[in-house]
Amino acid sequence: MSSGNGDLAVPVGPRDHVRGPEGAAITLVEYGDYECSYCGQAFPIIKELQRRFTGALRFVFRNLPLAEVHPHAERAAEAAEAVGIQGKFWEMHDLLYRHQDDLTDRALMAYAEQAGADVDEVVSLLALGGTRQRVQDDVSGAIRSGVNGTPSFFVNGARYEGSWALEPFSEHLQEVLAR
Repeated sequence: MSSGNGDLAVPVGPRDHVRGPEGAAITLVEYGDYECSYCGQAFPIIKELQRRFTGALRFVFRNLPLAEVHPHAERAAEAAEAVGIQGKFWEMHDLLYRHQDDLTDRALMAYAEQAGADVDEVVSLLALGGTRQRVQDDVSGAIRSGVNGTPSFFVNGARYEGSWALEPFSEHLQEVLAR
């Protein structure tokens, strides 16, 4: 089931949520869970890496809600995708990480509104399970890539096993850039 070689099984494509230029020298893919405290710790680090590597870094976020440990993670991922359909994915993504201590349905709808989404459309889409498959597709891609925890990172398609503390991660990306 796993690709076994530490490579990203599903290449970055048009269905992905991407920040940064398409032709960037570095593509950083994160499999994350909105309720995971480690992902919450990684969030400002990724923001800083995006700032440091402006123009050279393309960041891609994919969902890996660990529902057995985080009871709100799957619903948060589905809500982010529902808001994303309205073109506000990154606004919602950032709000979810800034407020990961409250991911109740009521809070999710408040964040959707803050993100600028039509909340009635989000509620309707969630009630129909309209984004469930999108989240499951991300989970499937994570499993095929050998990912079993969050956050998990891939740099230019290769699994990044190093520290995701700011300086070691930044140094790694600088090395990738120098190649």
